[in-house]
Amino acid sequence: MQVADLILPVFAVIVTGWLAGYVGYVARDLADALIHFAYNVAMPALLIVTIAHEPARSLLAWRFLVAFGGGSLLCFAIVFASLRAFGGQGLAGAAMQGWAASMTNTGFVALPVLRATYGTPAVLPAAIATVFVAVVMFPAAVLLQELDPRSSGGSDFTPAKLVRHVILNPMVLSTLVGIAWAAAGAPMPGSVNAYLQILADALTACALFAIGLGVSMDGLRAKIGRSAVLAAVKLGLMPLIVLGLSIALRLEPLTLIAAVVCAAVPTAKTVYILSGEYHCEEPTVAATISLTTLCSIGTLIAWIYVLTKFFPLA
Repeated sequence: MQVADLILPVFAVIVTGWLAGYVGYVARDLADALIHFAYNVAMPALLIVTIAHEPARSLLAWRFLVAFGGGSLLCFAIVFASLRAFGGQGLAGAAMQGWAASMTNTGFVALPVLRATYGTPAVLPAAIATVFVAVVMFPAAVLLQELDPRSSGGSDFTPAKLVRHVILNPMVLSTLVGIAWAAAGAPMPGSVNAYLQILADALTACALFAIGLGVSMDGLRAKIGRSAVLAAVKLGLMPLIVLGLSIALRLEPLTLIAAVVCAAVPTAKTVYILSGEYHCEEPTVAATISLTTLCSIGTLIAWIYVLTKFFPLA
């Protein structure tokens, strides 16, 4: 398999989005609309149509969750503890930077990259990783902001609102629909499958183009020093930790590759939304997202090359 032939077209779409915004061919503020469509329509359709066709037993991927989820949380803990112990950071600031180095953009980058590179079988583990980020990491991020007495946001926070936010998250809700369909064992009608597939097919181009369109060079220059360290942790250390856990847990090659790719993609834009909501480390988070997005073009190609060489698919 020629890795460059598989992965370069994927990142070419990201670069095309950035160039379109840079020269003014497409307005940068359209990135939010594209992301909104991908997040609320295309991605849920892909998750439903993929998961519904899976045997219910294949959805209980505990070893994958331990590898990806454990690696993500361990990476957060390393950054958080280091900033608290040696960086003089408060609870909220250290936590926000920890999420910037560990909360991964599985939905908008890993999912379309894995689907374009390895096909539909790679979508399921990416979907599981996406739900882990939404169900475990995001609520934990909100909770840590609320626990800091100096936090300037979140005055309307209630546990019920957080639970409702998680359950009604399009990624979580569509995954639950897919799981219910798979558990019922009912075949999906051809017209419904075709309808969902049309929407699902829009995800790759839409999400990747929007990622490139939304890259901010101004945000990148704002906090280049700290964000470079966080980006190195996100794109280098985190995939390495997940790879080690995946090997130790003896994951199958495709599942192992999916776990590492999910760990090696850029920081999720959700972290920036959260930082803006709480007015916490906004320049650093914005710079980290931009830097990880740009650098991942090279680092992810390197990771996929290594994974393909040492963990070939049968």
